Amino acid sequence: MTEITGSTTAPSAQAPASASGSGSGSRSGSTQAAASAPVWEQRFRAPRVSLPDWAEDAPDRALFVSNATGTYELYAWDRATGEQRQVTDRPNGTTDGVLTPDGESVWWFSDTDGDEFGVWMRQPFNGGKEKEGEPGAAVDEPATPGLGPSYPAGLAIGRDGTAVVGRSTDEDGTTIHVVRPGAAPVEIYRHRESAGVGDLSHDGTLIALEHTEHGDAMHSALRVVRPDGTTVAELDDTEGGTKELGLSVLGFAPVAGDTRLLVGHQRRGRWEPMIWDPTTGEETDLAIDLPGDVVAEWYPDASALLIVHGFEARSDLWRHEPEAGGAPVRVETPAGSVSGATARPDGTVEYLWSSAAQPPVIRSTSGAVVLDPPGSKAPASVPVEDVWVDGPGGRVHALVQRPAAPAEGPFPTVFEIHGGPTWHDSDAFASGPAAWVDHGYAVVRVNYRGSTGYGRAWTDALKHRVGLIELEDVAAVREWAVKSGLADPEKLVLAGGSWGGYLTLLGLGTQPDDWALGLAAVPVADYVTAYHDEMEDLKAMDRTLLGGTPEEVPERFEASSPLTYVDAVRAPVYISAGVNDPRCPIRQVENYVDRLKDRDAVHEVYRYDAGHGSLVVEERIKQVRLELDFARRHLAPEADPSGA
Repeated sequence: MTEITGSTTAPSAQAPASASGSGSGSRSGSTQAAASAPVWEQRFRAPRVSLPDWAEDAPDRALFVSNATGTYELYAWDRATGEQRQVTDRPNGTTDGVLTPDGESVWWFSDTDGDEFGVWMRQPFNGGKEKEGEPGAAVDEPATPGLGPSYPAGLAIGRDGTAVVGRSTDEDGTTIHVVRPGAAPVEIYRHRESAGVGDLSHDGTLIALEHTEHGDAMHSALRVVRPDGTTVAELDDTEGGTKELGLSVLGFAPVAGDTRLLVGHQRRGRWEPMIWDPTTGEETDLAIDLPGDVVAEWYPDASALLIVHGFEARSDLWRHEPEAGGAPVRVETPAGSVSGATARPDGTVEYLWSSAAQPPVIRSTSGAVVLDPPGSKAPASVPVEDVWVDGPGGRVHALVQRPAAPAEGPFPTVFEIHGGPTWHDSDAFASGPAAWVDHGYAVVRVNYRGSTGYGRAWTDALKHRVGLIELEDVAAVREWAVKSGLADPEKLVLAGGSWGGYLTLLGLGTQPDDWALGLAAVPVADYVTAYHDEMEDLKAMDRTLLGGTPEEVPERFEASSPLTYVDAVRAPVYISAGVNDPRCPIRQVENYVDRLKDRDAVHEVYRYDAGHGSLVVEERIKQVRLELDFARRHLAPEADPSGA
């Protein structure tokens, strides 16, 4: 076996992303080197930007995330002047940030090396420079003095500077606090089960909370309270936990005097929005006639809703005017996936779009590219094909990518299993699968039972036989892949990260004859130890999925734990794990690895100094390179078009 230790420390920040293609610092040296790197590495190094968030009362002030310096960090952008400034600069990156409504401050979450446990910090939008236009060190200060470190459980900031802060700790469960400028935090909510801050009304008098006090972590109920904690209204479609119907907070109407709350519900078997006024109890059923899941947000004047509609691994945009009635109107976007969208005060819509073949771009319905970072663009990949396979629980949707050469299979094939489990693979750009395609592999991604995007029943099918249910669907698609001539049955790789890493290890043990190789990133490996060591919100999720704790339902935890089947594993196994991971903690990974060692099983382990994945580009490249090399040594695929 091989054990490798890595570090995610990045070089100092140099150049922020720029809408105009320019910025302080220089990237010219690295650009030339990147151009000579293998195509798959160029995709990871290509500068990326997130969809900018903007301040509600200062819409020219925006906040986005970029990897322009080699590490994902937060950037402030003054759209009126074009000036951009890097807000955070930490060795393992920063992605959680919020603008205050007036645009004067940026709040960002400060954890330690990706452990997700920390406090909110605050920085002036301009960085706190002494004189406008002069460079200077950014001024950070604790945003919530009096509150200790925790896992975040939502944040809402009011126009008067009041903040509603959600916290989660092993000791206290979930607590929610109102923090007023210059005053000590006041606790307004506490419960052992998971909960979170949803939104704060425009005038700051109503707070929307999501909670799972009924014990079902997959289906939240809603409570609206005053800042003193007094309950205004409740909305609970679970009827105390007896029904599997969830609710979610989508946002209060963004105009003064309007107490309406946009809510997501599952009453017709999928996610869709409705409007609820907690002060009167009135509910407005929107009945949007689209086939897939529907989420929405308000236009800035609350006259309409911007709808993101997801259906069969693609998504599109619509505009709906509740007061006018009638059907939603399509907002034209290319075929593919919209990863985020926002309506601007002038009525235009900005959205982040990509497809499996084409890299992400942020566009406006005006036709303009909104934010275009400097540097080389990510090379394109190949499109996905849709495959539907009959499985034991219904038709299973899979996305397939084939290498350009050779033209015909069978190919060595990677089954890249998504995490979550409440997530789904989509027709969106992903550098990891593209790297395998470049090296001559076909890639198959399966939206197994438990995935979102295919209706409530498909998602909620994942109960009690956790892990085994998903692998039944993976097995059905595997059988199709072999029989169709796509996949070489002797060169099948089971791979994934997080929940996908868990399913990889579980599949290698429960389906040992089906897989030639396993690649598990940040996995659950020993379910019982993982439960005891993981963050509190995930404990609640596991209790929901398995029907109790390891002490209450030991047989279910045993049946769903990869450790139970480790002695049956015959394929070579590669495992990567973050030593600070709060979601799939390192101790339970070590327990599994020790069992592999005891039987001299072929395996390699890579540990790196971060949490549940890395925000450092070169670290991500290193991890993919190690996986590619492990597969090359143990499978020796004949095709490698990239030359890497």
